[in-house]
Amino acid sequence: MFGFFKSDPKKKLQEKYEKLLYEAMQFQRNGDIKSYSMITAEAEKVHDEIKKLQA
Repeated sequence: MFGFFKSDPKKKLQEKYEKLLYEAMQFQRNGDIKSYSMITAEAEKVHDEIKKLQA
């Protein structure tokens, strides 16, 4: 009945994924490739979780 009050975990993960990609882009622009790689790897893990929720 009150399903619209529940938070959407997919939406939260999507926001986190986009934030991580933005942070990775900033590291890449600054030439910090090591941090870029670490943040990108973390973003890929979040993206995998999003895929699992969609299936």
